Amino acid sequence: MTSLLETKELTKNYLGKQALCAVDVHLESGRILGLMGPNGSGKTTFLKILASLIRPSSGSFSVCGASRGPEVKGLVSFLPDRNTLYPWMRAIDAIAFYDDFFADFNRAKALEMLAFMKLEQSERVASMSKGMIEKLNLTLAFSREAKLFLLDEPLGGIDPVARERIVSTIIRTWSENSSIIISTHLVNDVERLFNDVAFLDKGRILLSGDAESLRAERGTSIDRLYIDIFGDRN
Repeated sequence: MTSLLETKELTKNYLGKQALCAVDVHLESGRILGLMGPNGSGKTTFLKILASLIRPSSGSFSVCGASRGPEVKGLVSFLPDRNTLYPWMRAIDAIAFYDDFFADFNRAKALEMLAFMKLEQSERVASMSKGMIEKLNLTLAFSREAKLFLLDEPLGGIDPVARERIVSTIIRTWSENSSIIISTHLVNDVERLFNDVAFLDKGRILLSGDAESLRAERGTSIDRLYIDIFGDRN
């Protein structure tokens, strides 16, 4: 496997407060990384830097060897933790918007995923439940032919049925030619997807490695390991 993502001492400060501190991550192609930590641990900041939405204070990163913002944006598909679609949009309008905006957007794939998600093309965002909106945004994010998919808390605040549909979509979409980073504190729902894990706290990586190796070494699940590390700080 080839290296898809490299970060070196990635650091971000906000008005004197450190959100990330010297984060080193190596992610090979065809892997799914679980980025775990309590709220405020720096997960969203890390993903926004990789999506070229904010700049690091110091350190560097590259995606498939590219490090400049415009080049990276063409390789990365980012699903934020908040809905960014307009309430008046129908599902089909959102697909048309992404189709116009992203050169690598696959409209046929989007329509197929929309049907798999059991979403109506004519349904407006304003009338959708939180779970439906989450599924629509995931459809849009995964309909790009990106190399790195960044999912920021994709399961937050939605019901178990919608969670299972989202997990199924991630499994269907994953390929050996791309990699996925899933930021979450709902570890039990998605730990079966993880090839690699990284535990982040106060901007620093406390523990990282191959998920299966850590399970064997620690004699416990990733979910239990998360609880042991962070307790009930969420």
